[in-house]
Amino acid sequence: MSQAVETPSGKGAGDENFPVGSWLLQARHRPHVAAFYRFARAIDDIADNPALAPDDKIARLGRFEAVISGAETGDPALETAHRLRSSLTETKVTARHGLDLIVAFKRDALKPRTDDWADLLGYCAVSANPVGRYLLDLHGEAVSGYPASDALCSALQVLNHLQDCQDDYRSLDRVYLPGDWLAAEGLGAPVLDEARCAPGLRRVLDRCLDGVADLLAEALALPGRLRDARLAMESAVILRLAQRLTVLLRRGDPLAGRVALRRADFLLCGLGGAGGEALRRSLGGRRRRQPVRQGP
Repeated sequence: MSQAVETPSGKGAGDENFPVGSWLLQARHRPHVAAFYRFARAIDDIADNPALAPDDKIARLGRFEAVISGAETGDPALETAHRLRSSLTETKVTARHGLDLIVAFKRDALKPRTDDWADLLGYCAVSANPVGRYLLDLHGEAVSGYPASDALCSALQVLNHLQDCQDDYRSLDRVYLPGDWLAAEGLGAPVLDEARCAPGLRRVLDRCLDGVADLLAEALALPGRLRDARLAMESAVILRLAQRLTVLLRRGDPLAGRVALRRADFLLCGLGGAGGEALRRSLGGRRRRQPVRQGP
């Protein structure tokens, strides 16, 4: 019955660039992460469905919003939202993060162009950053971790937009690249329909990647600020994957073919990220046990 409101695309956690509720997280948290992901996937599929009119998308998203905010409690067609609401009640995590995602996807239904870099980061603030904040809240982490988490999530979102820039334009007439940067190169949205990147578009992509590099530099502090070692290891893995995808997008042309992480990238980044963070914590623990030197 949920499909009367939802429009499933068939995508799942395995189709994402980055781990979603991986085995690195504590087992008790994974069902809640899965409930949040299913909710995010359902509303994203509505926003990205080219067969739905904008008003229809807004109406469907509004019904999800009613459940998460507690205004709707009984509609069985909104089972995905009810499951998240139950999860939030059990874990005492705020509904704000789910509501922010709905804000983002309502924007997708109404605003197909991005004004500038600040506009893009503003979109990331409601479309990506709530995911990281949800994970921190679920694990009982301090809100002081939000800035580094936000930087990582925004970087991941921009990387996804760069990967999918042509498909977003062709399928949804949606452009996430900063419009003022395109205009400065004398380009419009149709440049994304070409078989290869024009030099000006390449410069725009590289400016976006420069912004991603700045975000990832800020995000480097995240693993060390987390108390939960397993969440810290997962964040370290994701950081490495994001760094690797940044390199690939510098070298590759997303119009000529999909630029994506390979299995070897996941393996190497997984081992390096999780192993490196585990070693860092182990060494840090030993250092704390060393006696404090007295005097000069």
